[in-house]
Amino acid sequence: MSTLLLAGGISLVFSLFFTPVFVRLFRRIGWGQFIRDDEANDHHWKKGTPTMGGIVIVLAVVVGFFLANWITDSSIALSPLLVLFLMVGLGVVGFIDDFIKTHKQRSLGLNGWWKIVGQVVIATAFALMSISFPNSNGLTPASTHVSIVRDTGLDFLALGKVLGIVLFCVWIILIVTATTNAVNLADGLDGLASGSSIFAIGAFVIINFWQFNQSCFSRTIDADVLYKCYEVRDPLDLAIISATIVGALIGFLWWNTSPAQIFMGDTGSMALGGALAALAILSQTELLLILIGGLFVFDTASVLIQRGYFKLSGGKRVFLMSPIHHHFEVKGWAEVTVVVRFWIIAGLCVAAGVGTFYLEWLSR
Repeated sequence: MSTLLLAGGISLVFSLFFTPVFVRLFRRIGWGQFIRDDEANDHHWKKGTPTMGGIVIVLAVVVGFFLANWITDSSIALSPLLVLFLMVGLGVVGFIDDFIKTHKQRSLGLNGWWKIVGQVVIATAFALMSISFPNSNGLTPASTHVSIVRDTGLDFLALGKVLGIVLFCVWIILIVTATTNAVNLADGLDGLASGSSIFAIGAFVIINFWQFNQSCFSRTIDADVLYKCYEVRDPLDLAIISATIVGALIGFLWWNTSPAQIFMGDTGSMALGGALAALAILSQTELLLILIGGLFVFDTASVLIQRGYFKLSGGKRVFLMSPIHHHFEVKGWAEVTVVVRFWIIAGLCVAAGVGTFYLEWLSR
């Protein structure tokens, strides 16, 4: 518990006090945001605002996690390292995208297909590592079962080892790419993605800590609820890395809220999407992520609906602009009003997700 609080506190302090340093650095080297001519409402005043703030978030998480574990002399488990692998790996893909945008001063960065290739390669490596290296209890960091609140009876390996591993990798790739791009789409208004991610990733602090208290391998679990236990590997360590990310986001949001002094860029949104996907996979709550990340699903659905209807209707639109947060801007809502109301939606989705998780435990 002390490591969890310390890791979250260190990452918060790091991002809170070092973000202004990076703002000045990014201004000096010219890493400023490029704004398209068709950007919603009056966003052109944001042109030149330092971007790639995701670098600060990732650094804060790495420093907070490892420093807290060093101070408390705690051993580092594999599961949080896999979260960091996916977070940093996808952050690098986002950084390349951001760097091309700022270097060439255009809204298009890394080619879309190359971005997908980067996501697929990193997600595949994560998938293979997550079902390797069993611990003394025979548990690997991830399970090859499809999971909702915990593992279901659907096991990819039931189809054969080779085919099962291939299908499992495809499943993980779908989760990672969908989550990463969903968070990326929500990163369009000051503080929207960072604030919503605090809610979503914060949910896994609660979920993983509860899984730790109700672990099948805990010596303190009551015998009368042993049948409800969770076979999740390293749940406390997953709670620690979740708290570390939340701390980094809270510190960053201080500077990212409207009017933002720095944007997270694709570096941050893709890193956060990777972290969110990794936490859901490793805590065996993959499909529950649809509820926990409901705000991101909502935003992504609006884009799919807009594009689908546009093609089918020959140029007509459902929304004034997509993603849907821009629709409300065009309707005249102030940016801060849109952001706060979307935070409320994000919080309600997380409450529904965590509530579903706990109700499943009560109902067993």
